[in-house]
Amino acid sequence: MTAVPERPLGIDELLERVRQGFDRVEAAEAYEAAQAGDALLVDIRYAALRDRDGLIPGALVVERNELEWRLDPQGSHRAPQATSHDLRVVVVCNEGYASSLAAASLRQLGLHRATDLVGGFQAWRAAGLPVTA
Repeated sequence: MTAVPERPLGIDELLERVRQGFDRVEAAEAYEAAQAGDALLVDIRYAALRDRDGLIPGALVVERNELEWRLDPQGSHRAPQATSHDLRVVVVCNEGYASSLAAASLRQLGLHRATDLVGGFQAWRAAGLPVTA
């Protein structure tokens, strides 16, 4: 008997599945957690968007293609902030889509508190939270 291959997921279904695994945060909650030192905001937007729209003060900027290497606490190329698998990481992309997939990837590395910002940087800015040029 031949096994029937599993139906491939579309991106919308994949996003829905990965988002079920963690509590995404709204902009105000992310801001408060970062201010209190309870979360590390990680901006994965590409340079052109950061240049156009600005930066979240205090956020660690990591290009998406380097994220896992920079945030893995056991990695040889980790950022100084990547101190433990218990670190609460809030991944920020432009609109809150790529960040969900990035947070899921970090969770696979053992960063069990990784999550993302609902609506991304655009929601942050719309909420009137701090942005620097």
